[in-house]
Amino acid sequence: MYGLLVLIGVVVLVFFLFQGFGDPSRIVMGQTGDSTTQSNIRKELYLINDKGEPISKFRQFLFYLNDVSPVAVHSKQDIETKKLRGIFIGGDKKVGIKVPYLRRSYQTKREVWSILMQALPGTLILAVAAMLIATLIGIPLGVVAAVRQNTWIDTSAIFSSIVGISAPSFFMGIIVAYLFGFVLSDWTGLHISGSWYDIDDVTGERRLTLQNLILPALTLGIRPLAIITQLTRSAMLDVLDQDYIRTAYAKGLTKRKVIWKHGLRNALNPVITAVTGWFAELLAGAFFVEYIFGWQGLGKVTVDALEKLDYPVVMGSVLIAAAFFILINILADILYGVVDPRVKVV
Repeated sequence: MYGLLVLIGVVVLVFFLFQGFGDPSRIVMGQTGDSTTQSNIRKELYLINDKGEPISKFRQFLFYLNDVSPVAVHSKQDIETKKLRGIFIGGDKKVGIKVPYLRRSYQTKREVWSILMQALPGTLILAVAAMLIATLIGIPLGVVAAVRQNTWIDTSAIFSSIVGISAPSFFMGIIVAYLFGFVLSDWTGLHISGSWYDIDDVTGERRLTLQNLILPALTLGIRPLAIITQLTRSAMLDVLDQDYIRTAYAKGLTKRKVIWKHGLRNALNPVITAVTGWFAELLAGAFFVEYIFGWQGLGKVTVDALEKLDYPVVMGSVLIAAAFFILINILADILYGVVDPRVKVV
């Protein structure tokens, strides 16, 4: 219920922020077109009714909410015109469970849902790869830094974390792209730009390629890697001073078992918060990295849409990002209970 309320709040903000920018019918129609064409476009966008009278902003919002909601009421004509996908029951007015209708792009006239679903795999692949790099390196590095406190390993880990947190992603993206994708490209075999797929010259089919993933994933994973390292180190230092750790040593358990099984498991809750939070952040905030590396994902699609004033695409992108935030936060709550039995989901 909390997630649903957050999502409704996002829908409200998105609608009232973007709906007031210019005349959507003029953006769709461009510089040419007659009054009849403009009137038809305004009807399609719920700006005027069948009599040509303006529709209030509040009613426009209700229409938009009905479109993006998975449970909605639509007329038979709407279902056919908008090509809504779902299960509907009823007569002229049908109630149904459907795929959210995010309307159509002002520029390409394609459904926003299909545009974003085409770009979503690229963002998911990039975010998962970045978080794998950050998690697989950050957690062990944080544990080692805590166990070897006040040694050169600990100092180096802290210094590297501060540098990683301080450096903006767009700056690191430019440095990484120039250094590994241009200066050292003969040795690395990597390129400054490229997508997650290649197109076959003969068949025209898409083929998955991970070579272009390395540089953007590394760039995107630097900041979460630094934060996960620091959080793991801090949590481990707190846990290693607890009585049950001393009891485990007194029972004759090996140092490795005490640290990695008893210590790390009890230190993972703040790390899970960071991992899940940053994963959601990467899904929504990879705009600069995708744009720098030419990576075909939600970020690049959204930036391109902003440049062209294609607001339905931007609005749909924000809503999808918000939905991912909510789902990942729910997943984090479940993982708390799995990792630490003291945490119960009521």
